[in-house]
Amino acid sequence: MENIQNNIQQEDTIDIKKFLFKILFNWYWFAIAVIITLSVAYLVNRYTDPTYKVNASLLIKDRNNSFGGVESVIQQLGFLNRSFRKREVENEIGILSSYSLAKSTIEELDFGVTYHSIGRIREPEVYKNGPFYIILDTTKNNLTNYRINIDILSKTKVKLHINDKYNIDTVLRYGDKFESEDFNFWIYKNNELTDTTKYEKFYLTFNNTHDLANKYSSKLTIEASDKKSAIILLSLTGKVAQKEADYLNKLLDVYIQSGLDEKNKTAENTVKFIDKQLTGVVDSLHIAEDNLQEFRLNNNAIIDISSEGQAVYGKLEEYQREKYQNDQKLAYYKYLLNYIEGKNKFDDVIAPAVMGISDPTLTQLIKELNELYQERGVLDYSSTQNNPGVEMVNIKIQNVRTNLIENVKNIINSADITIKALDEKIAEVEKEIQKLPVTERQMLNIRRKFELNNEIYTFLIEKRAEAGIAKAASVPDAKIIDHAVVENATQTGPKKKLNYIIALIIGLLIPTIVIVIRDFFNDKILERKDVEDNTDVPILGVVGHNDKTTEKVVAMHPKSSLAESFRTIRTNIDYLLADNDEKCKTITVNSTFSGEGKTFVSLNIASVISTLGKKVLIIGLDLRRPQIQKLLENNNKLGMSSYLVKNNEIDDIIFETDIDNLSFIPSGPIPPNPAELINSKRMHKLMQELKNRYDYIVIDTPPMALVTDGLIIAEHADVNIYVVRQGYSPKTVLNFVNDINNEKDISHLSVLINDVSMPSYYGYRYGYGYRYGGYKYGSYKNKGYYTGGYYDDEPVKKSLFKRLFSK
Repeated sequence: MENIQNNIQQEDTIDIKKFLFKILFNWYWFAIAVIITLSVAYLVNRYTDPTYKVNASLLIKDRNNSFGGVESVIQQLGFLNRSFRKREVENEIGILSSYSLAKSTIEELDFGVTYHSIGRIREPEVYKNGPFYIILDTTKNNLTNYRINIDILSKTKVKLHINDKYNIDTVLRYGDKFESEDFNFWIYKNNELTDTTKYEKFYLTFNNTHDLANKYSSKLTIEASDKKSAIILLSLTGKVAQKEADYLNKLLDVYIQSGLDEKNKTAENTVKFIDKQLTGVVDSLHIAEDNLQEFRLNNNAIIDISSEGQAVYGKLEEYQREKYQNDQKLAYYKYLLNYIEGKNKFDDVIAPAVMGISDPTLTQLIKELNELYQERGVLDYSSTQNNPGVEMVNIKIQNVRTNLIENVKNIINSADITIKALDEKIAEVEKEIQKLPVTERQMLNIRRKFELNNEIYTFLIEKRAEAGIAKAASVPDAKIIDHAVVENATQTGPKKKLNYIIALIIGLLIPTIVIVIRDFFNDKILERKDVEDNTDVPILGVVGHNDKTTEKVVAMHPKSSLAESFRTIRTNIDYLLADNDEKCKTITVNSTFSGEGKTFVSLNIASVISTLGKKVLIIGLDLRRPQIQKLLENNNKLGMSSYLVKNNEIDDIIFETDIDNLSFIPSGPIPPNPAELINSKRMHKLMQELKNRYDYIVIDTPPMALVTDGLIIAEHADVNIYVVRQGYSPKTVLNFVNDINNEKDISHLSVLINDVSMPSYYGYRYGYGYRYGGYKYGSYKNKGYYTGGYYDDEPVKKSLFKRLFSK
């Protein structure tokens, strides 16, 4: 029992050598699995559309050092505030991967129709090199993502198929327009391709701009080259390298142009604002110029202005200039107030410096608000809705807007007061002018208006020129380092070597897993070690698989390996009965269930003993499912059951066999009470009589786990052989063997392993190559026969397939 417990404790350990032998024995399953998986990998590599990766790089300039010369002057004037604000590379990555930029890019590319060539297995996309192209009628409906089949019939004709609910099947010439409720387009021949007589099949689909924008924005990969660098690396993967390169290059162009457009908005709005102011000034200047010229012509001379007039004129001119400047500022303040209150964006506001305003508080608030709007714009590109960062920026924007509105309103009130004060001063000066002579007074008024309008006009023209210079001098905030080039595209799939490696691993892994799972869930007795580990009952011997056409192996094939294994068992029985002095020795053959081969073992043990010249009797005591009479070709009308019910006498039920020295008693008709008959006095009387007549009695008993018949007779036997069958008997039967051994008074209980066909990968050789007691039989091979002087097996005829795998 201690040995059993130790063996049970070792069951959880892994026998590496045993496992390796299993793998080696099942090599052909590994070969088959590897061949299949490698074949699948080959088909995947052969018929999967290849994917390509194209790359481009972009430099984000340092805004603090990227401008000089004229741009420095413009920066001082307050233009292009966004251009000089340093943006983080992460923000630019968010903009580049945004849906809006992807949509703008798609709209500038000819991606509205996707063409596919139809092959036997693959349907690769055709881009710019197909034999025809489609032009959509954008004024009418065209159903997107719907398959349209086109067969090229000739150099001038195609056949169009639209299946499912439409059932359209029509022939078109190149240049014709197809019109229907859901499809409206022209089909043209691609004259750039060389004419070919190879007619092909294609299908096309119309694409949705929204879906394409989402597709490309999601698969675009963008990353910074390193943490300290301002270089951005962009890559795109797709099945058509040229198409992916076109998209990537167009994306960079749209990104750079959108940056330029954003920078130029301020300059354009400034020019528009100045042009609006110039309209009134130009008209006033023309009128003043005409009045001055007319006055001089009418007076035929240049009138000399007195010193008093010059002084008064100087005052009036100064006040009016100051008043006009304040009027312009007031107009800007009102424009700014309306702009702040009426817009949710702040990217095209006119800077205060344009109007000569140098209020530091106002300038700072506008700059701060502009930066917050830009920050929110970047977050809108790269963030989802209800992002906490966006909410925080919105709160800051609202606070700065409130402060800015309040500041502008205060400035407007202050400007109104200043203008009223200037109006009063102008009125006082005009009273002094009234004291001058009429002609001089008229001359001063006309001259004053002309010079004032001329000065204002000159100022506005200068500001407009500055805005124009700012717009013309704008440069992109980013520079393309490398465009996406098809020649530099790398194939990313299918990864042929990796697929073969994965296929090889899977091919080796699947049989290994199957073997492990099979062994884990298999509770059958597979090897001698399974018996040794689970019971202390000795092993009597091992019988190999019977591949003969008869069950009487010992009698019909006396030189076979099976016959030799039964001789070994006979020898072992003699060892067990060495101390038994009785004349007749009784042997019972038991098993747990039907089908474990106890009848086959009984017959051949009796046969091998009879070859020694001993008188042997075999009794079929399985009164429930008798089998022995079939092997010995008896009709079973008389037997043990008929004797035990007193219908026959001993001599009536004993039959001779065609084997020398071997007699047998069949089981007879099946009785209703086998256990009672076997345990009856008449049975004891029969056994006593038979022991006087024979040297050996071999009893074929019924299965012990099903009925008690076998246990009844086993208690009176000299040797009790318990048969287990490899690959058939569960390991739990050994628990039953242990119970019998420990609880029943049974003599010489031993285990016989039957039907052993498992080869040597378990580390044991059963059958004719089985080692037992230090002897090995069948060590040599000669022309297909095993010859060692002990037995002679004819080779079993096998098919070519089995012969290959047996190797």
